[in-house]
Amino acid sequence: MIVLLFGPPGCGKGTQAASIAHRFHIPAISTGEMFRAECKADTELGRLACSILKSGGLVGDAIVDKIVAARIQQPDCASGFLLDGYPRTQEQATFLDGLVQKLGLPKPIAILLDVPAQVLVSRITARRQCGQCGRIYNMLSQPPKTGEICDDDQQPLIRREDDTEDVILARLKAYHDATGPVIAYYRNGGCHRVDATGTPAAIAREIERLLAGLGGAGSQLGSQPAAGSQAA
Repeated sequence: MIVLLFGPPGCGKGTQAASIAHRFHIPAISTGEMFRAECKADTELGRLACSILKSGGLVGDAIVDKIVAARIQQPDCASGFLLDGYPRTQEQATFLDGLVQKLGLPKPIAILLDVPAQVLVSRITARRQCGQCGRIYNMLSQPPKTGEICDDDQQPLIRREDDTEDVILARLKAYHDATGPVIAYYRNGGCHRVDATGTPAAIAREIERLLAGLGGAGSQLGSQPAAGSQAA
């Protein structure tokens, strides 16, 4: 089973990626993880990617595609994998389709975690972090026991400078501008939208039902979406 997980900042994508990986015994792979692994292994691709990132540039499709191709052919991906942060462009999506076909892998299942912009703004502006130990809280869903004081070391909580409404809305626009064409690409095959406004546990259950309904590794994106989800 190959899962492609999409979602805007603050949608809980990291939490759901970990849940899917645990439930279906597949690795959850992020672009950041792939870059770090290549850099640590001191491969030619890793050195090239790191030099571009250190200079403040963006790693091009050709390099990212090669890193992804190398990663998904590792032994831990034999039973499937989840990609978080890839593909980011329509060109990458086209490359991935050709790659999985070449490798004889099942067609990817694309899942979009859908959350209205104002809900995301509320979530992120409610985020607080301990300036001492770094623990993260959310004043709406996971507040500290007392005021805005860390439960672990009783230090004051702070709000990150980029957790303001204007910054968040700008990040959401950038996300939609960049990801829109990729979502449209997978929509033709049935990109599955999941309502991600509920609790993490409820969202995880909905995703599990969706993946089970699609038949796991042998699923096709053209299948009818499971109950509680809809084709995007």
